[in-house]
Amino acid sequence: MTRSLANGTREDAVILSNDPRTRLRRLGVATAAAGLLAALLTAQPASAIPDPGDGPPAGKEVSSSTRAEVREALESGEIPGVDEIVHSANIEHLTNIPKDVLPNTNSDLAFQGRYAFAGNYDGFRIFDISNPRAPKTVAQVLCPGSQNDISVSGDLLFLSTDSSRSDSSCNSTSQPVTEKSSWEGMKVFDISDKRNPRYVAAVETACGSHTHTLLPEGRNVYVYVSSYSPNAAYPDCQPPHDGISVIKVPRHAPEKAAVVGFPVLFPGEGPDGGGNPGGPTNPGVSKTTGCHDITVLPSKDLAAGACMGDGILFSIKDPERPKVIDRVQDNVNFAFWHSATFNQRANKVIFTDELGGGGAATCNAEIGPNRGADGIYDVVGKGDRRKLVFRSYYKIPRHQADTENCVAHNGSLIPVKGRDIMVQAWYQGGVSVWDFTDSARPREIAYFERGPISTEQLTGGGSWSAYYYNGYIYSNDLVKGFDVLKIDDRRTDPARWVKLRELNVQTQPDYFD
Repeated sequence: MTRSLANGTREDAVILSNDPRTRLRRLGVATAAAGLLAALLTAQPASAIPDPGDGPPAGKEVSSSTRAEVREALESGEIPGVDEIVHSANIEHLTNIPKDVLPNTNSDLAFQGRYAFAGNYDGFRIFDISNPRAPKTVAQVLCPGSQNDISVSGDLLFLSTDSSRSDSSCNSTSQPVTEKSSWEGMKVFDISDKRNPRYVAAVETACGSHTHTLLPEGRNVYVYVSSYSPNAAYPDCQPPHDGISVIKVPRHAPEKAAVVGFPVLFPGEGPDGGGNPGGPTNPGVSKTTGCHDITVLPSKDLAAGACMGDGILFSIKDPERPKVIDRVQDNVNFAFWHSATFNQRANKVIFTDELGGGGAATCNAEIGPNRGADGIYDVVGKGDRRKLVFRSYYKIPRHQADTENCVAHNGSLIPVKGRDIMVQAWYQGGVSVWDFTDSARPREIAYFERGPISTEQLTGGGSWSAYYYNGYIYSNDLVKGFDVLKIDDRRTDPARWVKLRELNVQTQPDYFD
């Protein structure tokens, strides 16, 4: 399929597969995985191949003493064996669907009806989850560009590109960010036919799009684009970069999508704006040069931003001109404000600290319980006078090996009236279900995890996102693929009655409306 994009690029998505059973019959059931990938790509444009330029970092060697400690922990039963699955009694592991023709790092998830949409640094995969115990692949789309953060709204699918590419097409290759012709930003697909997604629009944004958040508004979808780390040597990512890009996408003419504003969230004088200065002023804290992720709560006209060195609460009554209400910092225990989650009543926000950038072993005694954790903040006051007030930290209570990357990452509410319960990914720390109804005393009530990928080196893997959707927990593991879990617990059982037509976790629904 070939078509013209609004920017003049003539290209479309490469649909690698939409019927794995037919494909296997055609190629032979005994075909090896590497051979299968090569065969599928043969008929596609030569440049449309998974791009190693966006691959995950190689494993890091650890000291001999660390390897000895990991072996000792395995032998004593303190941690599970390599790839061994363990979980609490109230969690059932229903299935795992390994990666198929998209070999790169798995990323975020979105949901619509009976479909799950799974991001991957090489593109995205669509699953039919009408039977959660046996999800079926509907389509796999090759469109490389980290990190392919993913969302859906109606017939549109949105994909973030936060790596420097030769152009906006799905045939692009890695290119230095110092080159003016390089492209980063948002891609939009038409998914009215789930088996054949069509690439319909591309919008370049300053510093690319690390993550994005949808704010649906009737005929239009607003997209808040989070990106960061400007540099004077980057033509399209110049400092100060102290805000977010706002894209307006007409639903019935997505090819007209365009940036309509860049609201400054951290006003201030100087080359870096007014965000957290980071080190050396605040040692170990990231300088705020943009936001990492934003969660909106449309029913309350609120948003919460996790912005590197700052956490913010802001009003989105005017979607093109968000207004900051309050801003907080934690220069003792938070290194990188990564993501945010409201409770249903919007009187609490959970902020996560991605200490080590997701590639470090931080779930151990050395780091302790307050770093690389969640920060629980109550929202007090009314209107534009609301304030974020810190209450406590939450971190998984199970120490991980020093060869396992582990830190607080993406999660969602489990909708239970009268209680605040969340399911959350912790990379190789697995999936944790925890209750923060009492903001000062959060506690884990269920978990699922695998043992370390390696006992010899620090190797990246584990759950990137773990979300609750229509009775089940879905996890996208960076390395192992797509997991489906079911929790059976009286505290979460009422959530089974809440059914959604669509879920983008960073666009939090009003579960009980």
